[in-house]
Amino acid sequence: MSPSEQPASRTFDGGREDPELPFAGMPGRTFRKAGDNAPFGYFAWEAAGLRWLAAAPSGAAVVPVLEVGEDFLDLERLVPRNPTRAQCEAFGATLARTHAAGAPAYGSPPDDWRGDGWLGPLSDPLPLPLHPVASWGEFLARERLAPMVAAGLRNGIWDERDVATFGRVMARLERGEQDTAEPAARLHGDLWAGNIVWTEQAGVLIDPAAHGGHREADLAFLALFPPPHLDAILGAYHDERPLADGWRDRVSLHQLHPLMLHAVLYGGRYVEHSRAVARRWA
Repeated sequence: MSPSEQPASRTFDGGREDPELPFAGMPGRTFRKAGDNAPFGYFAWEAAGLRWLAAAPSGAAVVPVLEVGEDFLDLERLVPRNPTRAQCEAFGATLARTHAAGAPAYGSPPDDWRGDGWLGPLSDPLPLPLHPVASWGEFLARERLAPMVAAGLRNGIWDERDVATFGRVMARLERGEQDTAEPAARLHGDLWAGNIVWTEQAGVLIDPAAHGGHREADLAFLALFPPPHLDAILGAYHDERPLADGWRDRVSLHQLHPLMLHAVLYGGRYVEHSRAVARRWA
């Protein structure tokens, strides 16, 4: 679920507005996720991603899948609370282990899923290409940025200068200029603050767009829409599995795809933000 999709309702750290969580304050142990406009296969895709993430040895906690049908997904209901700094540190370490569980390739889908996935609001998600690619730069250029350039052209939000700028970024990526030679990680794929439910026990992952990708992408998405104690999460992650040299410099590059996706879906400030980041990397 996108940060622009959810209403703000509760205040946590430093006045940050946290979205209303659908699991909170309701009776019973099951939360049913459903939507009349969800594309066929959407709930099976999400269930496959949740199970794939949950299979990572000693990885981050994942909301259990109870049942999945053509038009619904039943999940175990979670009871949220404010996270402690220690919980955030523990989450960072377990997220590193989830990533370390790996994926067959950049762009590979979760186990038990074939075809493309989706990313965006449940009512109107955008297709998420899932085609295995040899290198991260090629994957980001062809499978993530190029579809957002095409979608933005259809929506009328990009002009010819934008297309040229994005093209230069993609050319540099395809040449491997920013590749770190790391194997593909097991990504959540939509890891913003609202897709971590903090419970009494742990930070629990929900609403993934899971696939094989660069582990820095999940961390960059977290930095774009941050949870409480982000520094503790990143510090514990780095202690568990150190990041490659220059990772801080690459944060904005990893954020380019989610920014462009938000520009396509919502317009507004995301359009100019996408342009600014693209100019930085062109």
